[in-house]
Amino acid sequence: MISAPDTLDLAAYAERAYLEYAMSVVKGRALPAVQDGQKPVQRRILYAMKDMGLVHNGKPVKSARVVGEILGKYHPHGDSSAYEAMVRMAQNFTLRYPLIDGIGNFGSRDGDGAAAMRYTEARLSPIADLLLSEIQQGTVDFVPNYDGAEKEPVLLPARLPMVLLNGASGIAVGMATEIPSHNLTEITQAAIALLKNPNLNTADLMAYVPAPDFAGGGHIITPAKDVRQIYETGKGSLRVRARYEIDKMARGQWRVIVSELPPNTSSAKILAEIEEQTNPKPKAGKKQLSQDQINTKKLMLDLIEKVRDDSDGEHPVRLIFEPKSSRIEPQHFVNTLMAQTGLEGNVSVNLVMMGADNRPAQKNLKTILQEWLDYRVATVTRRLQHRLNAVERRIHILDGRLIAFLHIDEVIRVIREADEPKADLMANFSLSEIQAEDILEIRLRQLARLEGIKLENELNELREEQSSLHTLLGDENAKKKHIIKEMQADAKQFGDARRTLVEAAERATLTQTTADEPVTLILSQKGWIRARSGHDVDIAQTVFKEGDGLQQILPARTVQPVIVLDDSGRSYTINPADIPKGRGDGVPLASLIDMPANAQIVSMLTGEPEDHYLLANSGGYGFICKLEHLHSRLKAGKTVMTLDNGETVLPPVCVHLSSLINPDCKIMLATAHNRLLAFPLGEMKIMAKGRGLQMISLQEGDRVQRLNVLSSADYRLTIVGKRGGISHETLHIADITQKRGRKGKILDIAGSLHAIEAASP
Repeated sequence: MISAPDTLDLAAYAERAYLEYAMSVVKGRALPAVQDGQKPVQRRILYAMKDMGLVHNGKPVKSARVVGEILGKYHPHGDSSAYEAMVRMAQNFTLRYPLIDGIGNFGSRDGDGAAAMRYTEARLSPIADLLLSEIQQGTVDFVPNYDGAEKEPVLLPARLPMVLLNGASGIAVGMATEIPSHNLTEITQAAIALLKNPNLNTADLMAYVPAPDFAGGGHIITPAKDVRQIYETGKGSLRVRARYEIDKMARGQWRVIVSELPPNTSSAKILAEIEEQTNPKPKAGKKQLSQDQINTKKLMLDLIEKVRDDSDGEHPVRLIFEPKSSRIEPQHFVNTLMAQTGLEGNVSVNLVMMGADNRPAQKNLKTILQEWLDYRVATVTRRLQHRLNAVERRIHILDGRLIAFLHIDEVIRVIREADEPKADLMANFSLSEIQAEDILEIRLRQLARLEGIKLENELNELREEQSSLHTLLGDENAKKKHIIKEMQADAKQFGDARRTLVEAAERATLTQTTADEPVTLILSQKGWIRARSGHDVDIAQTVFKEGDGLQQILPARTVQPVIVLDDSGRSYTINPADIPKGRGDGVPLASLIDMPANAQIVSMLTGEPEDHYLLANSGGYGFICKLEHLHSRLKAGKTVMTLDNGETVLPPVCVHLSSLINPDCKIMLATAHNRLLAFPLGEMKIMAKGRGLQMISLQEGDRVQRLNVLSSADYRLTIVGKRGGISHETLHIADITQKRGRKGKILDIAGSLHAIEAASP
């Protein structure tokens, strides 16, 4: 009987296969280890070069030979991946502390690739000793390579926290890492402090490590509390900007010289961004430039006269920006460049790595340093034990030689007469097999008197070292002091000054998105809006569509937003630069704002944010507000005046600050039932939004039709009524002045109120 073959559920197989693949990517490619800061390919490159004898003071060899060694013995993958990793380890603009000394073209800051491996040469840099000097001292475990023919280290015995010094970047399955580089001296001091006092918290460690230290320098402007949050959680974003100086020249001229750039940018990228903004191309699928592109082009061309790249061997980064005019404010110039280009940007921080438990995790600063310290203590312990074993083996050998030296004649006689000299030596002189074997193999010259003195001296030195090693291994405090002493020596040898400035500052924002130019906005009765350059527009030359006509002309500036107020009490904000210029009919205002279908435009306003306006509605309520209170970020606007059913907003009236404290300044209202009321402007309240105060008491069916502000108590009013013919009534402003909220004076005119003419005597 044939048994059914073994079966496996497809879902279970797929899950297992995917998890195995994911973990192979996480462990074998993407994430560095907290212990030595290296990914597997980097670890194999360093070990292979060490095995080849490519030390920093040795002769370099072709990179192709190194790559061949790596692929053949340890890393059975593509040669390009190994060479690219090797190139990155040699780039001083990528790694804060390059581990490989590359000779030849190993790429540039501007993104140029390295020369082919057959042209370049490489050897280890001096700082690579921090990872490799103890590799053969029993400090780490070795495992078989991919074919079992060689041995490779599981980890490298890092003498400093390399995972923080050079950082790492990688994308795994379901996780990614972005570890920034740090300053060697600062990290060493923090690690020493934590070794002395394990109770230190992140804030304490930040006294030594204020922020990352990038290879290309730059300026970190993120506040210290936000940096602390990043170090406490292991995740966040830093704001980094370029470092620059304002070079003042003759006759009041100046220029900006950029000498350091943020990470992940280059001079070529900055120049490309400026070229794209000053010489834009229509977007995909479009035949013309968008209004935003036109505005940005105008802004940048009015700001920048020249840009050039003077970078060379002496100055790795030297970008020079010359302004269009020396009258431009330098800080405004720099701020615009920062906001419009990669001269300022965010740098992600995601401290994900393989932990001491061989599992990927996101770690904070203290955890990283503590796990590395635990590894370093274990590594030093293994190194000390390895050395102690070697010392004790040597002492054992020398003890045997000393016995032979003291009994040389008898030793020679036993060797000459015995058939089995090893056994006889062991029996006659109480020697071990190792000692007897050594005596049989030494030369007679090593038993001379002078050699005996050297033998005793070496024994004394080894016994002193043995005692010292026993002390270090048996006393944890002594071991910590020994580790600290070694770390301080490494910091003294390889440490350097911080490159990246850490100083909190406000992020660059573009306060002016277009060039400052005068424009005139023309709004038609049917809601079409257009712009004309300048303020001297001849409205007689403006043509409207059939059935349409002029509603409002507004002189404005391209850098000042325009407020649109509708009769429902909502305000909207539009950018004058977004309104197309030319001889056409313009664009529907509805394409720029989301206004209710039944709403009508009451007025357009522009000016300074501190300008004051009187808002009122037909129900007799109103308030004074600042222009900035009417601004809205939303295309749908916001409600600024609350209305009852049937009420509408009246055209607002500009109010000068001096008028608010002038008792002679009056607000005048006229109603549909021919009532007129004036009261002091100072009785009104300044509000940001709402219904406001009652300005006039209206009878049922009446409503406010006109609103005005008169700046003097001496005004005379000519009231014009109309019903078939025209009738006039002349009043003094004092005749209609009452307290706010009263009913006002009934006018003695025929028909409905037609006009009010105010004039000073």
